[in-house]
Amino acid sequence: MDKFLEQFDPEIFDAIQREIDRQEYKLEMIASENFVSKAVLEALGSVMTNKYAEGYPHKRYYGGCDYVDQAEDLAIQRAKKLFGAAHANVQPHSGSQANMAVYLSCLKPGDTIMGQNLSEGGHLTHGSPVNFSGKFFKVVAYGLNPETGTLDYDQIRDLAREHRPPLIVCGASAYPRKIDFKIFRDIADEVGARVMADIAHPAGLVATGLHPDPIPYCEYVTTTTHKTLRGPRGGMIFCRSEYAKDVDKIIFPGIQGGPLMHVIAAKAVSFKEALDPSFKDYCAQIIKNAQALADEFLKAGFSLVSGGTDNHLILVDLTSRGISGKEAEEALGRAGMTVNKNTVPRESRSPFVTSGIRVGTPALTTRGMKEPEIRLIAGWMIDVLNHPQDEKKCVAIKKNVEELCRKFPLYR
Repeated sequence: MDKFLEQFDPEIFDAIQREIDRQEYKLEMIASENFVSKAVLEALGSVMTNKYAEGYPHKRYYGGCDYVDQAEDLAIQRAKKLFGAAHANVQPHSGSQANMAVYLSCLKPGDTIMGQNLSEGGHLTHGSPVNFSGKFFKVVAYGLNPETGTLDYDQIRDLAREHRPPLIVCGASAYPRKIDFKIFRDIADEVGARVMADIAHPAGLVATGLHPDPIPYCEYVTTTTHKTLRGPRGGMIFCRSEYAKDVDKIIFPGIQGGPLMHVIAAKAVSFKEALDPSFKDYCAQIIKNAQALADEFLKAGFSLVSGGTDNHLILVDLTSRGISGKEAEEALGRAGMTVNKNTVPRESRSPFVTSGIRVGTPALTTRGMKEPEIRLIAGWMIDVLNHPQDEKKCVAIKKNVEELCRKFPLYR
């Protein structure tokens, strides 16, 4: 790192250095996190951050936008090519703002949306009462089949027939199986609804054909650009051409001002990376690693929501193990492994405590780890979860974690 920051602001420099060490020497297994490339980091830290560029390429409200136009044009072109979309808006600052833009482009306050229940794998912006989506709109929540732990499409159809929402939202933040977008399309057509797919989690898998593609079946598709897509933190919207003008107007001037041009430049870089054939191999390895992780937990007698995984994450239900999600997260953290507590179906605890943990493999895969390493890590995790109060065990496993991390360096 350059010396400018170290000399001017040693406190922030120290925080960054400590975060570098955390990422280098701990195992990042939060399913929504990943590591960007040095090229993406370079774009994020570029002079593009200095430029105001309200509006869209070649239709800006400020002068001097020739080169940020070039960057945004590239981001749009690459995004459309990567996902086979008719229209792309790369300006959303986050996935949440992408979702808000779609809602406001086609709904009025008080309209009904259908979305997956937060406690059963959905996202805050799919209708949680503490979120804008639950405050601005009437929400009908659907969930999982209690027997299979998978989406209950019959329930979804029945709810749609009963409530006839103008918009049905599909997609999740903690769902380990593939989503059948065609069924959502069929249900929507039956009740006269539009469909929005939020693919923030499996976006990289979708782009490489390893997860069903929502583009042919949904009027709107939103995503983040990090997670399995391995880009900078941000959002993006795809939609059919007839809805492009309405969506774009909501992003700007509706809910955002000047776009973050350094982030858009970094998005363009990550899309170029994802267009390389090697990215499909990488995404396939993410899935293999998640399935290896699931196998080890199942062999050890742990309960997994839906009994396994088709994608990049597993959801471990600890209800029968006598440990909360919070306790599990903290114990694993002391052993050098970072996960997040997560609600599970029929949750009985607070969202701040929970009965489960969500574990993902994108960041481990980015480091180059494959099934042998994943099975080793799973063994350490299981050991900690079986003895969460054993501090000597946590210390010993943490040393093993650091040794493994040194064999798979991140940025050093």
